[in-house]
Amino acid sequence: MKLLAHISDLHFGREIPAVAEGLLADLNAIQPQLIVVSGDLTQRARRNQYRAAAAYLSRLPATYMVVPGNHDIPLYNVFARFLSPLGYYKKYITTGLRPIYNDEEIAVLGINTARSLTWKGGRISEEQIDDMKKKLCALPANLFKIVVTHHPFIPPPDGEGIDLVGRSIQALDVIDECNVDLLLAGHLHHAYTDDVRSYYKSRSGSVVVAQAGTAISNRLRRGMANSYNLITLHRSHIEVAERRWNGTQFYKAAAVGYTADNNDWHREDLGIEEND
Repeated sequence: MKLLAHISDLHFGREIPAVAEGLLADLNAIQPQLIVVSGDLTQRARRNQYRAAAAYLSRLPATYMVVPGNHDIPLYNVFARFLSPLGYYKKYITTGLRPIYNDEEIAVLGINTARSLTWKGGRISEEQIDDMKKKLCALPANLFKIVVTHHPFIPPPDGEGIDLVGRSIQALDVIDECNVDLLLAGHLHHAYTDDVRSYYKSRSGSVVVAQAGTAISNRLRRGMANSYNLITLHRSHIEVAERRWNGTQFYKAAAVGYTADNNDWHREDLGIEEND
């Protein structure tokens, strides 16, 4: 069994200090084995914002993996946007744009979907798809396999704010081939979870998707609270619990379970809990 925290869209420059400290307190209390950060560490990719993000990551109470988001590429500094789009990211966060974590139970691959030529959108390149195939298909079949991007593969249930990752169909073909179990992303500041087949109706492969809200920023949407996902992983069961900020602390607001049966993930809503 693995306990994984999935946080996203920190947006340093628009962070809420009390929520940021509350998240650290919650993670310290829970002690996940791995923390996945799915992009948008900064609001405008400025040096001081990257420094703040790096200082915050250094306080996380577990091994962490991070991928960049579209906000981590300069918007107004056109020179930097095209000549060194992730220069500060590489300087302050990590030089690795294709991080991979694996142990005896799980394998987690991060993919950079942020692009200089788009303002909000993102995509996976053909070369990244080939790299994903080489890395994940070569791993033992008994490992629980996870792919992390910033841009999502499926839209939220209400269908609004659709800004899905480019080349999703080609990527999903390889994700199916390599028996990937779980896709993690952010970008929309909307927490939700489902099977990829909820959107790609003709696909035969069953893959669970978990989208995280904005963990600590004031860029809230649709009246939602700050939140992150706490994910419990077994070989044949997943629980995705949304931990939501109530003004003083994070609490378990809702949870969805998935059970594997003949290579299909079957969903079960585990209920909505009262605000602690």
